[in-house]
Amino acid sequence: MDHIRNFSIIAHIDHGKSTLADRMLEITHTIEKRKMQDQVLDSMELERERGITIKMQPVRMEYHFDTQKLEVGSQKLDRTNSKYILNLIDTPGHIDFSYEVSRALKAVEGCVLLVDCTQGVQAQTLSVLAMAREAGLKIIPVLSKIDSPLARIDDVRQQVVKLLDCRADDVLLVSGRTGEGVEALLQKVIEVIPPPKLEIQTPNFRALIFDFKYSTHRGVIVFVRVMNGTISRNTPLVFKIANEKFTAIEVGIFAPGEKAVESLSAGETGYIVTGIKEPGIASVGDTVASIVDTLPPLPGYMSPSPVVWASIYPESQDDFVLLKQSLGKLKLSDSSYTFDEESSGSLGRGFRCGFLGMLHLEIITERLKREFGLTLVVTMPTITYKVTLRNGVEQMVYSPAFFPDDGTYTKVIEPWVDMTIICPTPYLGNIMTLLYEHEGELGESENFGEDRARLSIQMPLREMMRNFFDKLKSATSGYASVSYELNREREAHVTRLDILVADDVMPAFSRVVAKRTVEEEAEKAVEKLHLIMPRQMVAMKIQGKALGRIIASRTMTAFRKDVTQHMYGGDITRKMKLREKQKKGKKKMAERAKVSIPHDVFLRMMRSD
Repeated sequence: MDHIRNFSIIAHIDHGKSTLADRMLEITHTIEKRKMQDQVLDSMELERERGITIKMQPVRMEYHFDTQKLEVGSQKLDRTNSKYILNLIDTPGHIDFSYEVSRALKAVEGCVLLVDCTQGVQAQTLSVLAMAREAGLKIIPVLSKIDSPLARIDDVRQQVVKLLDCRADDVLLVSGRTGEGVEALLQKVIEVIPPPKLEIQTPNFRALIFDFKYSTHRGVIVFVRVMNGTISRNTPLVFKIANEKFTAIEVGIFAPGEKAVESLSAGETGYIVTGIKEPGIASVGDTVASIVDTLPPLPGYMSPSPVVWASIYPESQDDFVLLKQSLGKLKLSDSSYTFDEESSGSLGRGFRCGFLGMLHLEIITERLKREFGLTLVVTMPTITYKVTLRNGVEQMVYSPAFFPDDGTYTKVIEPWVDMTIICPTPYLGNIMTLLYEHEGELGESENFGEDRARLSIQMPLREMMRNFFDKLKSATSGYASVSYELNREREAHVTRLDILVADDVMPAFSRVVAKRTVEEEAEKAVEKLHLIMPRQMVAMKIQGKALGRIIASRTMTAFRKDVTQHMYGGDITRKMKLREKQKKGKKKMAERAKVSIPHDVFLRMMRSD
């Protein structure tokens, strides 16, 4: 175990984590040069296309330390054996995937904190650093992209020194593109990050599940960090929390693909093929142990709480069973979203899904379309409200269609977020205007490095979802960075906005909006539906209703045939008689007619402009 180092790379999005991991794999000869490609650990097509990491990816590297150049750091190293096993976990950088980062940090003893020296310390840098400190990990500060002509090495180094309260010499300089400084970083990892320790002295095998995936042929494959003992194939094991027994069909390491080995020992990271094909048995944070182990399970992970809710329906109801199976299979590779069956009068049967953020929602729906060939209808994202009715009963409202009518409740509680924004100081005026529009409250602000400011803001989650990120990027020319976390609940001044078509409420178009913007939102929704709705045989009204009254209205004229076109000459009363007859027919039709809204209209209303 003295020659094992488990570490992770953490950073803000697009600071070069995966590129640095590529150079480490190259230097340690983990991947042959002819098989090397950019972002080799980003194996998902969607990751490579968007240039972001979505899933954490473990990999095992073997590094031969040059004992001639050995500089003894904070610990004494064995000069006789220069071979070290480095278990790296590459993590996502976006705030929506912070649950992936938290799980990765539980399986390592140290981490490399990467800061892009063309951009400096960003909001998510502070967020992941706080997670690493909370886990008690050893942190190695590193500046990346030092080969860039835009690099501000001295300025960014001072930001990191101030942030970590360390010496300037402790901050390493690397370039993931050219490989400069990567060898020194690997040596620093061996010197500074401590080897794994046995938590409990026991000969029995015990391991923590930090991730898993599903294979059609081999069943559930669990990714584990071995805490005690040794495991080899054909060993009887048990999931401690699920209390399900199984036999290890295969054990192996990530190199970076799955590579079978004879055994895994304490301190190592690897995988176990369980052969279990039932969903819901394996779970992140469970403990895999030998049958004879009597100790309690290892402390696992907190279950993630969904932040954003949206309903997902198949475009054709014939695909409902396929959608249900697809969501179940996807849950095996991403345990952080939830789904429950629901039905809608206009859209049929579907699922109410909970996500960790807007990007998470986008990625999951994109994966359902690509990996399972589904065509989906996704409703407008909403959040959860806690409503107190007039009779004192409290209820949780997940869907706008079930939000109570105005006047039937006394109080509404909604979630708020603590947000950190780091941006250049010239853009502060634009941000203040944006905060006013989105009900944001400014807390502390401080200068952070040269010409940059850090703002602490509180904002309703409802407003943050109203395209706040896109507007912030536009207002700051793309220079602002954001991180946020849910922290409290407050009273909300909101109401339900209903869209009526021919006096019938359309539940699929209902939404919960702030009372101060309800008139503006109603006008937009009614105008949009008026533009895309096909004309009917009868005239009808499209109305926006909120606060117990109609606040926006448009009238769609009916199709009208010219019943006198075949006539020529003669008395005008003949034409008037035919027109009166048509008028009575239209009136009779309007009394009995039921408006049919095409499916395409629902799709176009769900999509944002």
